Amino acid sequence: MSDDIIIIEHLVKQFKNLRAVDDVSLRVGRGKVLVIIGPSGSGKSTVLRCINHLETPTSGLIMVDGIHVDAKASHINAVRAEVGMVFQQFNLFPHLTVLDNVCIAQRVVRGRPAEECRRVALTQLERVGIPEKASAYPSQLSGGQQQRVAIARALAMNPKIMLFDEPTSALDPEMIKEVLDVMQDLARSGMTMVCVTHEMGFARNAADEIVFMDKGKIVEQGDPETFYTNPREERTRAFLSQILH
Repeated sequence: MSDDIIIIEHLVKQFKNLRAVDDVSLRVGRGKVLVIIGPSGSGKSTVLRCINHLETPTSGLIMVDGIHVDAKASHINAVRAEVGMVFQQFNLFPHLTVLDNVCIAQRVVRGRPAEECRRVALTQLERVGIPEKASAYPSQLSGGQQQRVAIARALAMNPKIMLFDEPTSALDPEMIKEVLDVMQDLARSGMTMVCVTHEMGFARNAADEIVFMDKGKIVEQGDPETFYTNPREERTRAFLSQILH
């Protein structure tokens, strides 16, 4: 279906003796938000990293907006040009200002002139709520602010899809909400998003579909209301009972 911007079929990722992802098939509709949850080591981040070929699948098919994500460099680069990714760590250049951190990939990858880079960067910093930090350095920012810069940097590349790999897990509790608020706004704006997170409130409020993984497999998936109020699988119920207080 043309409405599915991400198609994953029978994805397997093997690390020596560990099958981190075991026959996972998923579809993400254009403009939809998919949230993947599960215990540590369940394979959820590995699925995310396979989408833009940060991990090379052992077998299976991944299509991103009609492009087959395989080992061809041209395909990988074409996909990465359309996919923004936000990690647990912020990966900002410490010697560059916030503005320059948001400009650099635009200039190097997109080939934009300096003035356009600056205009786009300021627009995205406004979008994530920290335009006044443009001239600051990463060391002068809180963790939450640094993560918002990382989101602005990804958005400045005009991605069709945003991937979030536990973007709040390195943050102090009081800084988590400011990052989740930005992600909620993105979801409302119609951005296609795949999020690996432990934030159950965000999953419930923002997701169109929730996927629960354990031991490399999809245990259950469905809309948030059904998932939280009437999960089918005993393993899902046990997981939810531990994390929902």
